[in-house]
Amino acid sequence: MKSSRTAWFLGIVLLMAAAPVFAHHGAASVYDPSKKINITGTVTKILWQNPHIAIFFDAKDPDTGMVVNWELGDGQAPTGLYRKGWRKDDLKVGDTITVTGCNRAWNGDFRLGGGVITNAAGQKIFTGSKDDGLDQ
Repeated sequence: MKSSRTAWFLGIVLLMAAAPVFAHHGAASVYDPSKKINITGTVTKILWQNPHIAIFFDAKDPDTGMVVNWELGDGQAPTGLYRKGWRKDDLKVGDTITVTGCNRAWNGDFRLGGGVITNAAGQKIFTGSKDDGLDQ
């Protein structure tokens, strides 16, 4: 009886540990490759965390002209970007950026995937996505 309870307990623990694996998604399920946009704005927040970096910036919505907070998400993991030479201080809150070649979210949210970031000095900072052309 005791070994049966232990087996059930271990089975539940293993299922709970595996749950994050099932939660991960592919970018194609979030972003529409036919909705590419180029946009310039000011960085408001940077999340340098796993599983993907995310950069938030204020910019005008091309459809309405209103300034909204965009999320450039689903970049590569921080360790992958670090290996390719990108450091946390390469981009800071308050920096002006231009993001080109991004795919907009299927549902119309202010979310973008892929693309290349160019800072005010003209330096290209890659997101590490397969669409940025710099992930080699």
